[in-house]
Amino acid sequence: MDKILEPKKGKKLKKGIWISLIALFIIAITIVNLTRKKQVNLDRITLGIKKVTQGDFEDVIVFNSTVHPKTSIFINVIQGGAIAEVYAESGQRVSKGTPLLRIHNPNAELSYLTQETNIVEQINSLRNIRATIKTQQLELQQQLLNIDNDFKNAERQYKIDTTLYKKHVIARNAYEASVQEFNYQKGRNKVIKANVNQEKLDRQIQLARINTSLHNMEKSLELLKKNKENFIIKAPSDGLLSSFNPVLGEHYNQGQSIGKIDVLDGYKLEAKMDEYYIAKLHEGIQGNAITTEATYSVETSKIHPEIVNGQFTLELLFKNDSASSHLKRGMTLKTKVFLSNNSKALLIPKGLFYQSTQGKWVYVMDGNDKAIKRNIKIGRENPFYYEVLEGLSEGDQILTSSYDDFIDVEQINIK
Repeated sequence: MDKILEPKKGKKLKKGIWISLIALFIIAITIVNLTRKKQVNLDRITLGIKKVTQGDFEDVIVFNSTVHPKTSIFINVIQGGAIAEVYAESGQRVSKGTPLLRIHNPNAELSYLTQETNIVEQINSLRNIRATIKTQQLELQQQLLNIDNDFKNAERQYKIDTTLYKKHVIARNAYEASVQEFNYQKGRNKVIKANVNQEKLDRQIQLARINTSLHNMEKSLELLKKNKENFIIKAPSDGLLSSFNPVLGEHYNQGQSIGKIDVLDGYKLEAKMDEYYIAKLHEGIQGNAITTEATYSVETSKIHPEIVNGQFTLELLFKNDSASSHLKRGMTLKTKVFLSNNSKALLIPKGLFYQSTQGKWVYVMDGNDKAIKRNIKIGRENPFYYEVLEGLSEGDQILTSSYDDFIDVEQINIK
C-alpha cells in the first residue's frame, strides 16, 4: 500500500506569501483606477477655447420678424353657394362696396322669393284691416254726431216746452212728452258715448299693434332684400385685396373666408418666438428692426399666449408709421428688443458646451496643457454671451466647443 507524503511546511508558507502579494497588487491597482480622475487626451486644434471677460451685458433678444399690414379685414361668404362670377383678383386695390364675386344658390333664391311674397301678402292684409278699422272709426264718429244732435234737439225742445208750459201755452201732455224725450236722449247719449269711447280705445290699441306689425314686416322685407344682395360679395373697406383666389363653380359654405382686405394704414411686424421668452416679454418693450437701408424704432404691442409647437406669436408696431411706408408685406427684418438697460457682468461667449451641460459646469483651463471640470452658475443670456454668476473669474479660459463625446471625463489633457 502506497503512503501519502506530506508537503514540507516551508513550501506551504512560501506559496501563501506569493498569493497574498498578488492579491495586494490587484487591490492596489483597483484602488488606483477607482480614485484616479477620468481623463482623455485631445488635440488643441479640435477644441474651442475662450476667455472669461468683464463687460457690458446687453439684455436683448434677436430674431427675424415678418412685415404684415397693421389692419386686415377678412372677407366671408354670407350666403353659401357656388361661384358664378368673379369681378376682381388678388393684389388689386379696391374701394369699399366694390363687387368682388357673385354666388349662385337656386334654393336660397327661391326661398327668399317665397318669403318676400308671404311678407308682402301679410303687409297688404294688415293694411286692409287697418283701412277697415279706420272706416269703422269714421262710422262711429258719425254715429256720435247723430246721437249728440238728437240730444241737443231734445234738450232745446225741452227748454222751450218748459217755458211754454209755465205760461200755460201748451198742454201738460205735450210738456211731459218733451220731458220724456229729453230724458231718453240724455240717457241714450251717455250710454252710447261710453260704449263708443271704449270701442274707440280698443280700436286705437288694435291699430297700434297693426302699425307695429307693419313696421316689423317692412323691416323684415328690407332685411330680406339686403340678404338677396348678399349673393354679391363686396369689399368691406378700402384697401389691397389679398389671399383672394376663388374658382368658378367652387362651392363655399356660409361664413367661409375667401380672402381679406389689407387696409393701407401702415404695417406691423410678427415673429414666432420660442416659448422660453413668453415670461420675459410684455407690451411696450422698445426695440429696433433693421433692413439694409434703414433702422426702425419698434415696440412690442401684443403677445399671443397660445403655444403651438413650442412657439408663440409676438406682434410689434412701428413707432413712426410714415417711416415704414416703403416696406412691403412679407419682407423679413432682423429685429431685436431690449429687455433691460446694459449692466456690468462677467461674460462667457456662447458655444455648444451649453447643450451638453445646460450651463451647470464647464472645462476650465489649468495651465496650458489640461482642462478641469468645474461647476458654475449662469444667469441671463443674449445672442452672444452668457452672464456668469458663480464659479469663474475674469481671465479664466474655458472650452466652449461641444462636450458630448467626453461628457463623463473629469480632466482633458491637451496636446
